[in-house]
Amino acid sequence: MMPLVFAKAGDTVTITRISGKDEIRQHLADLGFVVAAKVLIISQMGGNLIVQVKGSRVALDRSMAERIFF
Repeated sequence: MMPLVFAKAGDTVTITRISGKDEIRQHLADLGFVVAAKVLIISQMGGNLIVQVKGSRVALDRSMAERIFF
């Protein structure tokens, strides 16, 4: 298992775990980041990501991306 920050642009990964407090996990779930969801990495710059999940593009800063594992 590795955090999403290690994925490269163009990769499609499947979420295996989400860490953090309940509020953070719920916020990520509301955005579509749930276990078994497919995530396409659109771009990465300095650990910050733009990803596509469940048909929507979402920008994640490094601290949030470090909580999502694939």
